Amino acid sequence: QVQLVESGGGSVQAGGSLRLSCAASEYTYSTYCMGWFRQAPGKEREGVATINRRYGETYYAESVKGRFSISQDSAKTTLFLQMNSLKPEDTAMYYCAATQSNYCRRDFWGDAAVFAYWGQGTQVIVSS
Repeated sequence: QVQLVESGGGSVQAGGSLRLSCAASEYTYSTYCMGWFRQAPGKEREGVATINRRYGETYYAESVKGRFSISQDSAKTTLFLQMNSLKPEDTAMYYCAATQSNYCRRDFWGDAAVFAYWGQGTQVIVSS
């Protein structure tokens, strides 16, 4: 069973930074595609950023481009989301997710329905 464990959430003032981490229990075809999603109260879960862990290709939501950066460590066991210039509208529960490599493409990268494995989430609160 694939396990994903997030950490790094917290409270920060607008303009600040946070770095989220997600420890993955395996690196296989079933988990080559990993991403970060977020869900604010009363809103649908949305894709924030996704990376193909084998080839390094990344995708970002327009709302976070230039501010957030997704990456992984050299051992490919930990996924990161560096969040800079945070805004109050970034406040949400952030989830790490993983799925098969073939879903890491433009028409699927932000579709929560195709991600098979999920972490428990970590809360991010940005105050104005």
